Amino acid sequence: MNAVAGTLKMTNDFEETTVSDWNTNIIKEFRDNDGKVGGMFEGAPLLILHTTGAKTGQERETPLMFLQEEDRRYVFASKAGAEDNPDWYHNIKADSSVTVEAPEGKYAASAKILAEDERAAVYARQTAAWPQFGEYQEKTARSIPVIELEKR
Repeated sequence: MNAVAGTLKMTNDFEETTVSDWNTNIIKEFRDNDGKVGGMFEGAPLLILHTTGAKTGQERETPLMFLQEEDRRYVFASKAGAEDNPDWYHNIKADSSVTVEAPEGKYAASAKILAEDERAAVYARQTAAWPQFGEYQEKTARSIPVIELEKR
């Protein structure tokens, strides 16, 4: 699961299909409404991260909440507090070249995984703005990675 899918309850048997279908619906709504979605994510800052599958080489699209601070944009590999990182995180570790589809348009970017000291500070600011991110961190022993999307 990704940061956007944080409040869903799923079992392992249905997780991949359910998350994929759910993400597909969010992506469609995002594109149909100039980057805005309703429901539980109404008003949340969302983007679609385009990565290259580390195993398949195929393009993958993942809707994610982000934190914008001046000219810096961050996403969070929370997977709703699961014990493992989301697939998109493994994809950016294999290939940091990504495309960001944001309300203001699409652009090429490099995904930079933050070092722990900066990660902790940025994650704390995201948690202050969106408390569910604090809940995600409490649910897992791993340190949830923070990734800066640097526009190229």
